[in-house]
Order: sequence, then structure tokens, then C-alpha cells
Amino acid sequence: MSFIKSMVVLSIMLAFLIFFLSCTAGPESRFVERPAGFWAGLWHGLICVIAFIISLFSDSVRMYEVSNTGGWYDFGFILGACIALGGSGGASWKKKKRRKKFKDEEWEEIAKKVEEKVRKGIKEWLDESEKKEDEWEEIGRKIEEKIKRKLRDWAEE
Repeated sequence: MSFIKSMVVLSIMLAFLIFFLSCTAGPESRFVERPAGFWAGLWHGLICVIAFIISLFSDSVRMYEVSNTGGWYDFGFILGACIALGGSGGASWKKKKRRKKFKDEEWEEIAKKVEEKVRKGIKEWLDESEKKEDEWEEIGRKIEEKIKRKLRDWAEE
């Protein structure tokens, strides 16, 4: 079963490779009569990495269409290349990551302060309850003495 699965994956990859090869820019271009415009530039920008790798091994494949309309093709190519290569999104991602790191550090600091206040509050509460226990013990002792005294007075009558 895994052999069939691997053959299917290999066939799909081969089909995509042939598709990308057929869409790359080159010297014997289909854009001789009508130069490549924005959409062709966008497509060539999207596949620029693949076209570059193939152009290293083949003289018939180029990364950039020579026969183009100029500015619009260039704009499409740059836009496609930015999309394919990540554009400025990488810098934005790094900035967000850095911001998140600072936020995490801020939250760590806040958490430490909160933990410290909670510990201090619990300690004060415990100290206060110990004082109250001492007070209750003293009150209990006084009540016990008064009851003993009243019992003695009652027993003597």
C-alpha cells in the first residue's frame, strides 16, 4: 500500500514540476508577438525561486521574461517575488515576536509583583490571626476565672 502511495505522490510532484517548467520565462518565449504584462510578471515572480534553480542547470529557462511590457511586468514580478519570498512579512513577524517577548517579560514582572503582594497579604493575615488567637485565649482565660469565682461564691452560700 505504501508503494502505491509513494508513486502517487511522485506522480503529483512530477506533474507540478512539468507545469512550473512550462510556465517559466525563457529566450524562446511565447511573448514575442505580445509582450508579457502584469499577470505574467506576477506569475514569474511567484515561481522565481523554482525558475532560478532550473536556470542554473538549463540555458533555455530564465527567471525573468526579456520580452515584457516594462513597468507593469516589473511591478507584477516584484509583487510575485515578494509573495513567494515572504516580502516584508518576515520583518513584521519578527517585530510581533519581539513585542510578544516584551509582553511576556512584562507579564512575568507583573506576576512576580502580584505573587509578592499575595504572599505579603497572607503573612499579614496569619500574623493578625495569631494575635487574635492570643486575644481569644486571654478572653477564654478571663471567662474561665470568672466562672470559677462565681462557682466558688455560689458554693460558699
